[in-house]
Amino acid sequence: MKNSKVTKTKKEHINTGNAKITTDIVIFTIEDGELKILLVKRKYEPFKGRWALPGGFIKEVETLEETARRELSEETGVSGVYLEQLYTFGEPKRDPRGRVVTAAYFALAPKHLMSLSASSGAEDAKLFSVKKHPELAFDHEKIMQKALHRLQNKIQYTNLSWSLLPNAFTLSEIQAVYELIWDKKVDKRNFRKKMLTLGLLKPLSKERTGLRQRPAKLYAFKTKTYVELRRFF
Repeated sequence: MKNSKVTKTKKEHINTGNAKITTDIVIFTIEDGELKILLVKRKYEPFKGRWALPGGFIKEVETLEETARRELSEETGVSGVYLEQLYTFGEPKRDPRGRVVTAAYFALAPKHLMSLSASSGAEDAKLFSVKKHPELAFDHEKIMQKALHRLQNKIQYTNLSWSLLPNAFTLSEIQAVYELIWDKKVDKRNFRKKMLTLGLLKPLSKERTGLRQRPAKLYAFKTKTYVELRRFF
């Protein structure tokens, strides 16, 4: 009886050994006062002509992160951005080509660093609003929502918002980033008080002029290295 159980376990393990591995990337940016994601229009089947997250199959010589960065660069022209592993998605029928497991990543980049250009494997690369975007191929809507939830939580205890801002910014601009990600307004006075007491920002000697209001003081992050703090919002 014991030998029979062992044989069955080995057989089941062998039958699941044909799975392929991919990476998919959810990259967020802010454009025209909206939180947006970058999508590519698929050039080949499956889901030819449908919009999807950038990504592709891993090569034998690559790590998962190397694959994610390569696919992001090849399919969209975007490189050198903040990238973090999100989650592994492995539902048996998530890909019509067979058993495909994907290691999903999420990335953040300010719009001025994004020069979009579709690769030979995609017809187009374009930014879409998180709130209003075309139906996505595969299970990419599920992946995108998972990434958004991670981002909404992550900015409550890290300095990751620097990845969506220019080098110099006003307190109103950083508040707008948080509001767009959370999709809600926050109290101006409380927000500014918390941000300034965290020790993440440094005031600059220049101001933002040309606004309807009086000139606004500019700030910068003290470091663009990942910093994790106690939850502060």
